[in-house]
Amino acid sequence: MKNLRTYGRPPFDVAVVHGGPGAAGEMAPVARALASGWGVLEPLQTATSLHGQVEELRRVLEKNGDLPVTLIGFSWGAWLSFIAAATYPAIVKKLILVGSGPYEEKYVVRLQETRLNRLSEEERTEFESILRALGDPTTGDKDALLKRLGALASKTDAYDPIADESEESDSVGVQGDIFESVWKDAAELRRSGELLELGKRIRCPVMAIHGDYDPHPAEGVQKPLSAIVERFRFVLLENCGHSPWIERQARDPFYRILQEELRQDI
Repeated sequence: MKNLRTYGRPPFDVAVVHGGPGAAGEMAPVARALASGWGVLEPLQTATSLHGQVEELRRVLEKNGDLPVTLIGFSWGAWLSFIAAATYPAIVKKLILVGSGPYEEKYVVRLQETRLNRLSEEERTEFESILRALGDPTTGDKDALLKRLGALASKTDAYDPIADESEESDSVGVQGDIFESVWKDAAELRRSGELLELGKRIRCPVMAIHGDYDPHPAEGVQKPLSAIVERFRFVLLENCGHSPWIERQARDPFYRILQEELRQDI
């Protein structure tokens, strides 16, 4: 799979980093929306380990970007961008975390409870069954399971979504093998406390944008990072779920905030 798409014109000093792990292509609408003012890279992560994804992102940015770049990471991509900025601070000038997962283990229970409470009893059973299957090395066809998990999560994660047919065509397909191998390491990084500790090594400004309806607890991003990242700012969007660019009531404020933040670099 080709691991990069580009938008706009040089200099390519902005990069959008997708979630998942294994959900390549989902940040294309954001890249297109920014392309009139900035050259945007959309790396598509193909590596099957956490270390491999960090190194793949570094190589793509060094080869194709005008360094240092602004990284806009979504969901898992927020963590990946966070880890990359801590590991290779010279290549990142600003970090924007969108819909990030919580940085401490104690917030995970709240995330799970919120999602399950927004599903029917039958859907809750299916959701939990898929999570167990994805963590089982003997399970086959994990791509199909991950796609179904995404469909269920879209019901729990969105507040007032706008249907966009182009989003399906942007996706390069979910990849269950990547999810299984990368998420295992990422979850352990959070459990051990190492993920949050990496924030001490980040030298660039960090801004987190989060929806107030996002099941990922906003407190699990704001409190840990404000205590450990030297230059940190948090923005909470009203009437907004996990993916701000699909939200009817939050999309315009989201893009306005994003563009204002990027213009500060000019």
